Amino acid sequence: MEQHITNGNFFNPSKGNLEFPEVIQEIQDYILEKPGFFYDVVVGSDSPSSDKPFFPIAIVVLRKGAGGRFFLKKMHYPESYLRRFMDVPTNWKQRILQEVYLSCELALTLRETLEQSLGKPGQKFNYQFAYIHADVGEHGKTKEMVREVTGLIKGSGFEPKVKPFSFAASVVADRFT
Repeated sequence: MEQHITNGNFFNPSKGNLEFPEVIQEIQDYILEKPGFFYDVVVGSDSPSSDKPFFPIAIVVLRKGAGGRFFLKKMHYPESYLRRFMDVPTNWKQRILQEVYLSCELALTLRETLEQSLGKPGQKFNYQFAYIHADVGEHGKTKEMVREVTGLIKGSGFEPKVKPFSFAASVVADRFT
């Protein structure tokens, strides 16, 4: 298993593979390019329904009303770790909890790093980092996990967004499953 969520590459369609410090620089440059806009930073994750899941985690930076950027990291685990997601009737629940855990882990590290480089939201730059998107919703089989997932996100100090409002997880990260 990778040592830390920030190890390895994050993919950006315009810039290719970037290390975590380069992602921070790209986010900072993107905000500095047009500082008069409001920016929303969001994290979300997804995973495929397979016996060897991986976890694409997306960082989305929205320039409100004028597009956005995203950075995506695929977390892969060794076979020994993946056994916990196989051969168990509730394995899909464990996968979803792992998605949310990874989103929270990345969001906490990212928020701290952004506050060091940009200042706290609203100080120097007009941005917020308040939401984590989860790939669960009030309809379908994931409805029984909404309270658990939103509690985990709130416990990490973020506001949860679920389907149909969780585009970072259910659209951006989902494209890479």
